[in-house]
This record gives sequence, C-alpha cells and structure tokens, in this order.
Amino acid sequence: MFVEPRRYNIRTGWIEVICGSMFSGKTEELLRRLKRAQFANQRVEIFKPQIDTRYDETMIVSHDENQIQSNPISSSESLLLYSNEADVIGIDEAQFFDDRLPDVCNILAKSGVRVIVAGLDMDFRGQPFGPMPALMANAEFVTKVHAICVRCGNPAGYSYRLDESDKTILLGEKKEYEPRCRACFNEGMKDRNK
Repeated sequence: MFVEPRRYNIRTGWIEVICGSMFSGKTEELLRRLKRAQFANQRVEIFKPQIDTRYDETMIVSHDENQIQSNPISSSESLLLYSNEADVIGIDEAQFFDDRLPDVCNILAKSGVRVIVAGLDMDFRGQPFGPMPALMANAEFVTKVHAICVRCGNPAGYSYRLDESDKTILLGEKKEYEPRCRACFNEGMKDRNK
C-alpha cells in the first residue's frame, strides 16, 4: 500500500549578518544580496536607521557609491509595521538600532522572511557594538568582511577613530575613521591613551 508523503507548507526564514570594520564592504555586500533577490522577483523591503544621513536621507549608499532605495526608521519595532509581504528584508547600519533588533529579526525569520543585516561588529574602542553581538549569535549565516589596514596593508578588522571625540556614535567617513589591523589599532589606542 502506497502512503502519500506529508507535505508541509512551511515558509522558511533565516538571518544573515554581514559584519566588519568601516570600509570593509559590508554595505556593498548587502546591496549585492538585495539586488539578486530583486532580480529573482522576490519582494524586498530595505531599511536603515533614521540617524544615518551621511550620503542621503533615504538611499543606502556604499563607499563605492552604489545605492538602493530604503526606508529610514527610528526603531526596531518599526520593521514589523513596514515589512508587510516581504520575502527579504535588508537592514543597513544595524549597530545604530536599539537592543530590540535581534528579537524583531527573530520574529521576522520565524514568519518565513530572509533577513539580511549589515553593521559594524565593533565600535571605535574595539568593543562589541550595539545589537550586533546578539544578531550574530542568532544568525544562521555570519559573514565577516575585512578592509585593508591603511598603516601596513594587512587585513583590517578595526575602525580606528581619528577624531578625538569620545561619543560612541559619531557618524563619519574617511576624515573621522580609518581601517586598521589589530596591531596598528592597538598601537594607535596606546598612543591615544597616553
């Protein structure tokens, strides 16, 4: 007797995290993945923190000047309100969001959404940044990208702040930050703390 196999209609979601230092290509990789999803005719919604206005009010722009339209939002909870019928959700500069972001991403993934998050894994002091450690712990896929150390040419995983400000959040670019390897970062921090 043949028994028909059970078919489950389960929409599977997951979380992908792209992390690294400034100038490592995080946003570039996020844009690549989101554009591929759009090419595959998937419904894509893209978000960024409202405070990130470095390049544009609504566009996510990489250092290579590639860009994609996004929805600036002020809190993680807003993702649940604006994600509608999305198959894929992209989130840039995740380190600037509140600590609810990992919970919200889990809710979205459980509902069958592919969530792609990009952000700095460490702040300018070399400490874990915002909700990124919890996101990385909950993610099915974590991609750590590296820049090139401007001092020695080795792989850089740190964002060294050139500015003297002690604020954790300081939006900036090449005038305020440079990518450094561990040794060059530690050397700079030692000199800074003298």
